[in-house]
Amino acid sequence: MSGHSTIERRPSPPPAKSPDPEPTRASVPRRRSIGRFTGLLSNGVVQAVLIVVALVWITPLAGLFLSSMRSDGDNAAKGWWTALTDPGQLSLDNYTALFADSGITQAFWNTVLISVPATALVVIIAALAGYAFAWLEFPGRNAIFLVVVGLLVVPVQIGLLPVAKLFGAIGLFGTIPGVILFHVAYGLPFAIFLLRNYFAEIPREMLEAARMDGGGEWRIFTRLILPLGRPALASLAIFQFLWVWNDMLVALLFADSESQPLTVALQSEMRQFGSNIGVLAPGAFLSVVVPLVVFFAFQRHFVQGVMAGSVK
Repeated sequence: MSGHSTIERRPSPPPAKSPDPEPTRASVPRRRSIGRFTGLLSNGVVQAVLIVVALVWITPLAGLFLSSMRSDGDNAAKGWWTALTDPGQLSLDNYTALFADSGITQAFWNTVLISVPATALVVIIAALAGYAFAWLEFPGRNAIFLVVVGLLVVPVQIGLLPVAKLFGAIGLFGTIPGVILFHVAYGLPFAIFLLRNYFAEIPREMLEAARMDGGGEWRIFTRLILPLGRPALASLAIFQFLWVWNDMLVALLFADSESQPLTVALQSEMRQFGSNIGVLAPGAFLSVVVPLVVFFAFQRHFVQGVMAGSVK
């Protein structure tokens, strides 16, 4: 035997892998809530109830669509469901006549000119104000936010007459900008309240890391806050667009014959030609289908916003 003992060298173990970063506090309950919601929807009873509810909501829309493609004589003689077994009743003559009516087409474009700016302005202004109330320090922040929240309880009807007098004095009464300004003013309190609460749930560590990297407030708002708040922004845009598009009270008071939206134009047609289904049905369906297209285009963001707002 040799006098020198040999020492057996064992290969060193591979370095341990660093654990995956833990999910943020906001993402864990959000994922759990979405998982519970998805599991609930997979239940057969729930699915059957949802199908019944969908049929209840879709049936009037289908009836309106079929009635809009039938002649006045067919609508007066038989129900709209008879078109399902007799498709020869259906034609596009009513829509051709509708788009040939300059008053209806002008009212449709007036509705677009009112709804799109009123929605965009509310979302933009509310996003800026919501970020300021959530993460910026300035004198009177809490007091001003309480005033904004207090405006939520003010009914629209209270402000109709004073605002109408104000708009008449400054030359905005009976114009599209006047209608837009009214919708923006009364849509901002809820929008600011919604976005401020959503932005406040963003982890503070993310904003502090962005500031340590040299990001200014504007850069943080555009590169961090807006992408994270996309579900809430989409939900707000859908709600605001639907409110403005379907409004008739404000437009009936603040819009004249040249700036009236589609809802007021259809109401005028109904008052003058109450039984003229050939004009009212396609006009009503046109006023319904646009919000439906907008909703289905943003439904993924809408569902994310609803689920994100259900947890803290």
